[in-house]
Amino acid sequence: MSFRRIEDAPNEQTALVRVDFNVPMADGKVSDDTRLRAALPTIKALQGKGCKVALLAHFDRPKGKRVPEMSLQPVAAPLGQLLGADVAFADDCVGDAAKAAIAALPNGGVILLENTRFHAGEEKNDPELAKAIAALGDFYVNDAFSAAHRAHASTEGIAHILPAYAGKQMERELDALEAALGKPRRPVLGIVGGAKVSTKLDLLHNLVAKLDRLAIGGGMANTFLYAQGIDIGGSLAEKDMADTARAIMEAAKGKCELLLPIDVVVAGEVKPGADSQTRPLGQINADEKILDAGPQTVQRLIAAMDVSATLIWNGPLGVFEIPPFDAATVAAAKHAAYLAKQGKLIAVAGGGDTVAALNHAGVAQDMTFVSTAGGAFLEWMEGKALPGVEALTR
Repeated sequence: MSFRRIEDAPNEQTALVRVDFNVPMADGKVSDDTRLRAALPTIKALQGKGCKVALLAHFDRPKGKRVPEMSLQPVAAPLGQLLGADVAFADDCVGDAAKAAIAALPNGGVILLENTRFHAGEEKNDPELAKAIAALGDFYVNDAFSAAHRAHASTEGIAHILPAYAGKQMERELDALEAALGKPRRPVLGIVGGAKVSTKLDLLHNLVAKLDRLAIGGGMANTFLYAQGIDIGGSLAEKDMADTARAIMEAAKGKCELLLPIDVVVAGEVKPGADSQTRPLGQINADEKILDAGPQTVQRLIAAMDVSATLIWNGPLGVFEIPPFDAATVAAAKHAAYLAKQGKLIAVAGGGDTVAALNHAGVAQDMTFVSTAGGAFLEWMEGKALPGVEALTR
């Protein structure tokens, strides 16, 4: 994937930078500054080039109207504290007032513009709004991969008007994804978990055509077991998706080895510390639910990691939020992280539940790359073109 980077951008001009500042707020204050910190490398790189930095972002869902409690103004001060310098604020992302506020900045100065979604044209990718935003700067930088799957005025429209570059966070994301699925080191192993096959159909069809092995876990594995005629007791499954599961298994033949559970952990109820048993397939009672992968399944997955060069992971292997049904996810995560730290495995993971599971296992920081982008990460894994990324390619 060839895209323009900040190093290619001009010096001492005004950069319009799309960031993800849709941050958690409590009592009108930022309660988690993770997304602000993620933007710092891009801001500092542009400051180092003597550029003025005007930040574009959305917050919440104002639906094209000016909603005071959805203003980005409370974000300016904590961002300034992280940068060690004041961050100015403009109460609109278009117009003469915003233009004047940017003009008043010194080279290297930073200003946060008001919520792009206060304009109805933002989510409609209105070309007139894109032109009005573009009029404020000389070039555009997209550092919001989490919004790259949306063709909005500030994520895609503007990139066709101004010279467009990837920010540092976007760059890290795209480089990691290219290493995982674009031109990966082989063999490539995938882990896909979660509750439902129906929400990951495109993902599964794309992966069986690209991976060497694919391990399926979580509730969706139950649907595949059921589709093979295996009794799953009272487990969560989408029985109406059995034909689809069989079609995916058929599509994988000769291309991708599917790793389904060979033993499972069951219990009569889903609660912390519930009485649980490990069962081989075909020996599950009618009142028992499959809630995690069993130890033999985990050992086979670990063995698959040991002979893989690349791992891409989306979704937990069991109900990891409720011990003891976190055992398989934690064991697999720790081994993946160990191999990644040893330089033996490129381990890329993403998606909300996946990030939470890796944090639960205490290994998120040891993986090669963990994407927090959610929907954009999933659509990329599905093989879909992301408008905000396509606009940055050379």
